[in-house]
Amino acid sequence: MSAGAASAPRRIAVVGAGIVGARVIRELLTPLPDGTRPASGLVVVTRRRERQEQLSRSLGADAEVRLDAGRQLELGDDVRVVVVARAAGDQLEVVRQQIEAGRHVVSTSDDPDEVAALLELGEWSRAVGVAVVLGATMSPGLSCLLAAHAATLLDRVDEVHVARHGVAGPACARQRLRALRGTALDWRDGDWVRRPGFSGRELNWFPDPIGGRDCYRAELAEPLLIRPALPSAQRVTARLAASRRDRALAPFPVLLPPPVEGGVGAVRVEVRGERAGERATVVYGALDRPAIASGAVAAVAAIEVLHGHVPAGAAGLAASGRQLPMLQELARRGVRTAVFEGGMASAA
Repeated sequence: MSAGAASAPRRIAVVGAGIVGARVIRELLTPLPDGTRPASGLVVVTRRRERQEQLSRSLGADAEVRLDAGRQLELGDDVRVVVVARAAGDQLEVVRQQIEAGRHVVSTSDDPDEVAALLELGEWSRAVGVAVVLGATMSPGLSCLLAAHAATLLDRVDEVHVARHGVAGPACARQRLRALRGTALDWRDGDWVRRPGFSGRELNWFPDPIGGRDCYRAELAEPLLIRPALPSAQRVTARLAASRRDRALAPFPVLLPPPVEGGVGAVRVEVRGERAGERATVVYGALDRPAIASGAVAAVAAIEVLHGHVPAGAAGLAASGRQLPMLQELARRGVRTAVFEGGMASAA
C-alpha cells in the first residue's frame, strides 16, 4: 500500500470494541491541539452484532462500524493504521494480516508470549516498511515511555524497575492473575533469568491515594520491551501489586464478572544509573483508570504512526524516540505523571 499524497484520505481502524477499544475510539475522536481530527475517518470492527448496533447508534457519522465475520479483515485501501484492541493473546494473527496488507499496527497486548512473538515480526515489518508498535497500554506502554524519558536525564542507565497496580477490566484481571501464576522474566547482567511468580515481595510506593503496596514478580512484558531500548541496563524487572487474597485465589479458576471498567490504577518506574559521575535515581509515577490511560496511549501511538514519526519495525514505545512529545500529548488528554523527589511534584 503506497503512502499516497499528503491530502489523500487516511483512516485509522480499531479492531476490538471492548473496554479498552471503546476508550481508544473516544480518544481518536478527540480533536488535536489545532482543532482537527487525528485522521480523516475511523473504522471500528467488532465481533458482536449487538455491539455493532450500539456503536453505530452512538457514533453516528463519526465512525464506520463493521462486524467481524471471522475472515480476513476488509478495511479498505485508505486505512493506514490499525489499532488492535482485542484481548491479550488474541492479536498475533490480526497483526500479521495487517503487515501483509502493508498497514501500520498498534498492538495493545500485554501478554509476554504474544509480545515476544510480535517482536519476531520486526525484520518482516521493516522489509515491508510498516511500523508495529507493541504494548501500547498503561503497562506496558506508559511505563515504557516513562522509562525512556527518565533515561534521558541520566548519562548512563544501569537498572530499570517497573511496578503496576490495578486492571482495566475483567479480561485484564484474568491476564493479571495469569501473570502472577506464571514465570517472571528478568534481565540481569546480560542474560534472561526466570523466577517464579508471587516471589520477590517488595514494597513499592505509588502516587496517592494508592500509596505503598506489596509487589511481586510476575510474567510481564516490560522487560522484553524496555531492554532493547536501553541496552546499557544490567537489570530490568517488572512487578505486580498483589494482596493476600490474590495469593489465596491463585490456584483457582478466574470467574469473570460482567465487563465493567476497573477502578484507579497506577504505575511506578524507577531508573537507576549515573549522572555527572555520581549515582542517580529517577522515579516516575502515574495514576489513572487503566482503561482510560491505555486508550489514550494506544490512540496517541496511532496518531504518531499516522504522522510518520515512528520508524518501520516492531518495538515498544521505549524505542520510539518520541517519549517527551507523547507524554506531553497524554498530559493534554488528562493522563498525567509525577516525579518522586522525597514528596510528589508534577513532572515536566
